[in-house]
Amino acid sequence: MYYENDISIIEIIGSKQHQYIIVQLITGLSNLRTDGKTNLVAYPETMIDESQTSPVPDVLLYDHENEKTKVIIEITHTDGVKKDIKKVVSLMNDYDVNEGFVYNYKQKKWFKFTLNEGEIVQNASFCGAVLYDLNVFLV
Repeated sequence: MYYENDISIIEIIGSKQHQYIIVQLITGLSNLRTDGKTNLVAYPETMIDESQTSPVPDVLLYDHENEKTKVIIEITHTDGVKKDIKKVVSLMNDYDVNEGFVYNYKQKKWFKFTLNEGEIVQNASFCGAVLYDLNVFLV
């Protein structure tokens, strides 16, 4: 963030492909809510904890009824996978988030983590919180 003429300016840096994947996931997950298939709300680039400055995952699924983030998703490419896996696991532990995903869009590979089991290798793109494979939203 920087200030220009006393106005706070937030810079979001991401490639068009990175941002497009976020749009696809938000659209698909929002459609699930519209169709009554989930009560979770999909948000792009939103703070986990609004009471203080907190990290911002690329996508989060939030349960307003229980006031809890249920899922976080980071979109990355080959060079950033290791760093983003650490970020997701750390955020899950810090904020008690049940599921976390990292998607490497260059290799089209998902990494899935849960609080109780750690990394899940089988069906790594399946989101238990919405009972859908996240790959179906990527066209």
